Amino acid sequence: MVGDIATRWKELSGSSKWKDLLDPLDLDLRRYILHYGDMAEVEYLAFNSDRRSKYVGDSCYTKEELFARTGYLKANPFRYEVTKYIYGTSSIRLPEYFIIKSLSREAWNKESNWLGYIAVATDEGKKLLGRRGIVVAWRGTIQLYEWANDFDFPLESAVMVFPGANPNDEPRVANGWLSLYTSTDPRSRFDKTSAQEQVQEELKRLLELYKNEDVTITLTGHSLGAVMSILSAADFLHNEWPKITPSLQHSLSCVTVFAFGSPRIGDRSFKRLVESLEHLHILRVTNVPDLIPRYPVFRFTDIGEELQINTLKSEYLKRSLNLGHFHNLEAYLHGVAGTQHNQGEFKLEINRDIALVNKGLDALEDKYLVPGHLVGS
Repeated sequence: MVGDIATRWKELSGSSKWKDLLDPLDLDLRRYILHYGDMAEVEYLAFNSDRRSKYVGDSCYTKEELFARTGYLKANPFRYEVTKYIYGTSSIRLPEYFIIKSLSREAWNKESNWLGYIAVATDEGKKLLGRRGIVVAWRGTIQLYEWANDFDFPLESAVMVFPGANPNDEPRVANGWLSLYTSTDPRSRFDKTSAQEQVQEELKRLLELYKNEDVTITLTGHSLGAVMSILSAADFLHNEWPKITPSLQHSLSCVTVFAFGSPRIGDRSFKRLVESLEHLHILRVTNVPDLIPRYPVFRFTDIGEELQINTLKSEYLKRSLNLGHFHNLEAYLHGVAGTQHNQGEFKLEINRDIALVNKGLDALEDKYLVPGHLVGS
């Protein structure tokens, strides 16, 4: 699983925009992407989505037990300590899939949901990664495909997140993304500060703590989580990077995003702003039959480099008309494990258990005798 990641981490993190690494997909990069994909999958496994529970919308596990209870430690040699949970709310009405609310009168919180976590590599993890890695993992929603055709995505000025942007080229982002990222709720002990503020403050704290080491910030997420990853990475480099000391800038080698199945975020002006941030490297992983990366359609544009997979080529998966099968994160990770050249067939290059696909689906061919589970991610 480790390969040469400890010596190649700059290249794998996009220092050369992944030139000559994507087609064919470099084996170490394949491992690297799967590692961060697994860190995003942790959130689906920990998230309480049962509306009958008074704790719906929160993590089922504490920061200290998150990786152990979700099985991450069994599959990955890279060790991290979770330093912060991220919570969010919205000031505008969003589909239930964004902010899930409890049916219980004793609900832990009426307006907030757990949106992700921030973790830092332990000393043991640092040895395998080659540097002190900070990870921001944003939780997504697998149900995005259910409303993508009907949901309205009005573009809104993003100057509240990117003050000082060129007034003649003002970046615009879907208002739902902005609301979830920037909203506060004074009634909630979790959202007295926005998700934006929670993330940026913790990143600054960790950078100061590890200022004498090589440090990277990697943001990862699936679906809605991919959107938040790109937005928060651009926010950090636009607003916080100019404020930190030269010594801290020297220790922070790069800011990288691995975005799985990301919807589009903003317009061409937003794309230009993001591309102007020289230390930001974005790799979008897209699945050919997945419709979500093509939405919203009008006035929105793609950002970053793209790794395209095609799970239709996998001999392990059923032929299906269920669009959710193509958007599922474990299906994405299965695709990363086996994708070949753009014109090639499918062959698993990583010893990744195919049964993982059926954690939230019934997608594997019946001959593999793995029960399907139609809940969760």
